[in-house]
Amino acid sequence: MKAFINLFKVRIGVAIAFAAAAGLAVEQGSEVGFLKSMVLIAAVLVAASAAGAFNQYVERDLDVRMARTRNRPFVTGALKHGPFWLWVIGAMIAASVLATSLAANPLAAIYVFLGAFTYGVVYTVWLKRRTWWNIVVGGLAGSFAVLAGAAAVSPAPGPEALALAVVLFLWTPPHFWSLAIACRDDYVAAGVPMLPVVVGDARAARAVHGAAGLLVAASLVPFFFGLGWIYLASAILGGACFLFRSLALMRAPGRATARAAFLASLVQLCAVLFGAMADVALL
Repeated sequence: MKAFINLFKVRIGVAIAFAAAAGLAVEQGSEVGFLKSMVLIAAVLVAASAAGAFNQYVERDLDVRMARTRNRPFVTGALKHGPFWLWVIGAMIAASVLATSLAANPLAAIYVFLGAFTYGVVYTVWLKRRTWWNIVVGGLAGSFAVLAGAAAVSPAPGPEALALAVVLFLWTPPHFWSLAIACRDDYVAAGVPMLPVVVGDARAARAVHGAAGLLVAASLVPFFFGLGWIYLASAILGGACFLFRSLALMRAPGRATARAAFLASLVQLCAVLFGAMADVALL
């Protein structure tokens, strides 16, 4: 069970599924029933998990060189690396897209596919080994999850959902750059051009802080398009936590401050997503 949870990156998949739930919650339009909503959220989770498994399938040669990923199941042999898993991953993506199309509509299904494709192919295959822009473009994967949820309610996403999609896009770079600073030696050993490897920890830390500032500013925008005080308070508190930790990282770049910023980015994301859903549910 631990090997499967690791392979499918279930924790990341759950975060992506919550992004879809937030898009579903804030969008204005026709009401979506509970069962259809659960099918959509589950489909996003399955598609994101499949993309995570594909990431590990493709990157086994990198994972074996990195201390952080050396215990992944394809590296250790807990799961046998072979074409069988490509069939499993393909079936999961197909099932997710079909389920979304039936429970919601084809547009939502396209967004579910694009989210998995962006992470699995655009980020993992095309960009990760070539450019530090990899994670910037890869941030679109979370945005597509928000749009998938919104598309289940309305074919044209409203400003709240679009603003949340932008937040997810802007969140990804400082989140992963913080992790990359903490694990810089791993990426050097694997030959992956993450930002700290290319420009050094100090400049990467400044980029994290600058990106965090832009992210926090963007996270306040949904309030001006209709979300209420619960959302605003959550966004401010989560954003303050991330800004505080990213400032500490900029002042003293290192493993400890980078990990603290990485964890703070998760707090900020949870605050935004749960704040948006709580705001809609309670007001």
